[in-house]
Amino acid sequence: MTGSKMRTLAIGGAALATVVTAGAPRAPTGAAPSGNDGPSPVETRQTASSPLVNKTAGPRKDGTAVTPVGYRVTPAGDQTRLGNLPLNAVLHPDGRHLLVTNNGQGVQSLQLVDTRTNKVVQTLSYPSPESLYIGLAWSPDGKTAYASAAANSKIRVLSFAGGRLTERDPVKLPAKTADGKALTLFPAGLAVTPEGKKLVVADQLGDAVTVADTVSGQVRTVAAGHRPVWVTLSKDGHTAYVSNQGADTVDIVDVTGPAPRVTGQIKVGLHPNKSVLSASGRRLYVANGDADSVSEVDLTTKRVTRSFSVSPSQKALVGSNPTGLALDGAGKRLFVTESGNNSVSVVDLTHGRVLGRIPTGWYPSAVIWYNGRLRITNARGLGAGPNNGPGHPDPERPGGTSPSQYVGSMIVGTLSSVDVPDSGEQLDEYTRRVERNNAPVTEVSGAVVPRRPGDRTPVKHVIYVVKENRSYDQVLGSLGKGNGDPGLNLFGDESAPNTRELARRFTTIDNFYADGQVSASAWNWVTQSNSNPYAEQMWPAAYSGRKGVYPGEHNVPENAAQDPQNSYLWQRLDKAGVSFANFGFYVTRRGSEVHAGDPVLDARTDHMFQDDLGCPDSAGTFAPTKDTCLSPRVDQWLKSFREYEATGDMPTVQFVRFPGDHTFGTAAGKPTPKAMVADNDYALGRLVDAVSHSQFWKDTVVLVTEDEAQNGPDHVDAHRTLALAVSPYTQTGKVDSTFYSTASMVRTVGLFAGIGPLTRFDDYSTPMSASFTDKPDYRTYSVIKPTYPMNSVNGSDLLTRTPGGK
Repeated sequence: MTGSKMRTLAIGGAALATVVTAGAPRAPTGAAPSGNDGPSPVETRQTASSPLVNKTAGPRKDGTAVTPVGYRVTPAGDQTRLGNLPLNAVLHPDGRHLLVTNNGQGVQSLQLVDTRTNKVVQTLSYPSPESLYIGLAWSPDGKTAYASAAANSKIRVLSFAGGRLTERDPVKLPAKTADGKALTLFPAGLAVTPEGKKLVVADQLGDAVTVADTVSGQVRTVAAGHRPVWVTLSKDGHTAYVSNQGADTVDIVDVTGPAPRVTGQIKVGLHPNKSVLSASGRRLYVANGDADSVSEVDLTTKRVTRSFSVSPSQKALVGSNPTGLALDGAGKRLFVTESGNNSVSVVDLTHGRVLGRIPTGWYPSAVIWYNGRLRITNARGLGAGPNNGPGHPDPERPGGTSPSQYVGSMIVGTLSSVDVPDSGEQLDEYTRRVERNNAPVTEVSGAVVPRRPGDRTPVKHVIYVVKENRSYDQVLGSLGKGNGDPGLNLFGDESAPNTRELARRFTTIDNFYADGQVSASAWNWVTQSNSNPYAEQMWPAAYSGRKGVYPGEHNVPENAAQDPQNSYLWQRLDKAGVSFANFGFYVTRRGSEVHAGDPVLDARTDHMFQDDLGCPDSAGTFAPTKDTCLSPRVDQWLKSFREYEATGDMPTVQFVRFPGDHTFGTAAGKPTPKAMVADNDYALGRLVDAVSHSQFWKDTVVLVTEDEAQNGPDHVDAHRTLALAVSPYTQTGKVDSTFYSTASMVRTVGLFAGIGPLTRFDDYSTPMSASFTDKPDYRTYSVIKPTYPMNSVNGSDLLTRTPGGK
């Protein structure tokens, strides 16, 4: 904990520590604004157990890790390194070879694992635009493997002999519609009929199902449900059960004829993922990714007969996110990968209850049972760690980032090989370990951030500002306080003077992590405190030229991490009757205006506040790169703010998006990275200046973060990013090294607004209480204009014209 002092207290037999973070000396308390004495001081006690301020995100040398949200990862069994984002695995009929598909943003791959040694014995690599996806299957005789190649509209066919795979001609799927338009079916899950003659494929982006003849390659496609992802065949191979990941249904598809035919639909839980058939063929078990449950379907009646909750407790909020399933040999136990809990639950099917949990790596995605042993693919293994090596992200350097330094591709998946516990004692020990891993570290209390929704607080207004893509070290590494690396600081006082001065004068928050890797997933975390399995499996294809859709910032049901009408922060505010206004969150351009797809959000959206990166965040900086730009963002926001001042009434919560620090990198003719960061920083400074000189300053907090940190290096972890809490109650100059993440900020917004947590992630997370004091300092803030020339444009001499921010 940088620059801090800790005093241990014995309270109720537990060792707690009062966080007395110290940085620069605290300035004298300023006077309250004229005409208002401010709220009366309220006694506060902010406590945290020592792990809260000592832990950081990332892998550990002992084979454990901490995720960005704060969960510990302590996988059971033997661990094997795989590729980037393993989403599925299938066991060869001989039981000796496991085929894994790695579906990350970088080089995708098929890997063959020898189950006797747990070693990878073959890797077939597929750099973009070649692709893979979640679909894998072996032919019944084990001589052929099939793998979906989503972006390439084909199914890869591989011969297997002598323990090696050899790719041969694929099964090609339609790439054009009947009238000649481009078509991306995006094949996902697949299955082979028992006689090996037909291949049934879920076409996720085509909302279709395809049946292919494995000999002739002839294909037939039929329309199906929304975002189909998985196929399980009946025991006789006549019927396919297709999980519609964008809905809450499983399609029943007759595959006996020359073309598939949808004959019915079964309603299950929200956003079903993988499924598995019982040995008798009479029951189907379906993992409901955003309902935290498993549906048991009677295939005679085509109805759900039982539903098993995989929530860790009856009171737990959504967030277990079950993905994969496997049955034991006797068909009495069901194993469920819980990607949100980093565990596999063991379900007793006789009594319909969870017996316990087995700890896994980060984000388990698939599980296979064979001869009393589980093979579990962990999509994110042990996480990222630092990305400060050669080729680290640098928007001023042409040529891109090394895959080993980019948070979207540097995370290595793992395979856990675990003996199924043969005693209740062993499973109980595993279960206790999972509970410890996911238990909230501490309870933090104070007079400023409420402990519970509705508790007293002097803060009446929250302005939630989200920027784009910067890491902590890239902007604050040379601040002179906090845990920074000056050698990685690119944007200094010349281009980010306001961000840096706000971090100096108010609380320096130096242990804050973005919960998402890239914007597509991170904006889900920013607005709903989770990114669901659909988004997590889809974004790598969208970010690597593999034809995936962008699974965020759109009002579509598959992106919602729970009930699409009750998933987002603004929906909860609306239901609670809390006033809010939107400036740029989840909007798109429609003619001369911008609108949000969600009617609830759109009704409170400023329709002239644009989110186009080519338009500046502030006036007086670079020239708009498009002739369709509206008013610069902060200037448009100021119009509404002046109205709030005039009426004396301001919404409880404001959502404000300032995307300019994303930058265009080195794109010719575009503003330089430092010009765009300076423009963005100037906009933030102007916003804080306006608030601090208004009647609202006394009871307002401006919470600021980046959606994620993908375009910056960091010496702690590639997820670490900057966060600011700006208020009279944070103007202390102290360093707060408490472990926070995006979910912490979402929870803090909710507590100030008087609403409860959205998911189990913000429910788990630590509110940002330690950044606040009950002794307000009402001094105002005056914007600092960056000295860097904000009209600079990229040219051949870019690097010589952009002095470093050391």
